[in-house]
Amino acid sequence: MLKFISIGSGSSGNCYYLQTANDAMLIDAGVGIRTMKKHLHDYGLSIDSVNHILITHDHADHIKSVGVVSTEFGIPVYATREVHVGIQRNYCVPKKVPSDKCRIIEKDVRVKIGDFYVTPFAVPHDSSGNVGFCVEVDDVTFCIMTDVGHVTEDMRQYIGKANYLVIEANYDTEMLHDGPYPAHLKIRIDSPTGHLSNRDCAEAIANYATDKLHHVWLCHLSEENNHPVLALKTVEQTLRSYGLIVGKDFEVEDLKRKSPSRLYELV
Repeated sequence: MLKFISIGSGSSGNCYYLQTANDAMLIDAGVGIRTMKKHLHDYGLSIDSVNHILITHDHADHIKSVGVVSTEFGIPVYATREVHVGIQRNYCVPKKVPSDKCRIIEKDVRVKIGDFYVTPFAVPHDSSGNVGFCVEVDDVTFCIMTDVGHVTEDMRQYIGKANYLVIEANYDTEMLHDGPYPAHLKIRIDSPTGHLSNRDCAEAIANYATDKLHHVWLCHLSEENNHPVLALKTVEQTLRSYGLIVGKDFEVEDLKRKSPSRLYELV
């Protein structure tokens, strides 16, 4: 069995926890260490159980605590070479990852990390070395793709493999275009290296998911340009137009920006 908790999902900080019977990892470390400890403790878990950290990319909301966590608990950090360089350069990371805890991973190369088989794959975003992760434990395949400008062939492949999928639904197109952001920021978000809209997220699921898929979590929802009810409604209505029924074919939930999800058991 694989257990999953979202500790935080959004521009305020991203961090996800995966646990087997004997091992645990974090994907991204963009929330404060005290927040991580508190939320894990609330589920009877401890950060002491974490043996690995995977990093998707080097934007602050995904890495600001990685050096502190790695140093304090002696945890190796797995990222592409470009992301490691970005972590070292990012002024929002006051404590850097110790050199002996840096582990280089390569896109499209499957590696065994403790109990987990991990395959990083490229995702388009305006940073260097960005990846999503396909994590396999026994017969369970968990995929995460966050901060995504558009859906690529690699992403399509992993959506099709997933039993459990975390995928970005960052913004509603009308809210973004009619909202208060300056024009240059709207262009960045809506660009092929920006973020994924609710509609594009739904289309990706509808077109590429298979009957292997059990559960989808919508991640990295914008506070200014989206709303959980709207994101869920858009995704559900789009899926229905393809003949897919949420709650029957698979579950769909949103992940909260600043509060943890419940603990999910993935079987």
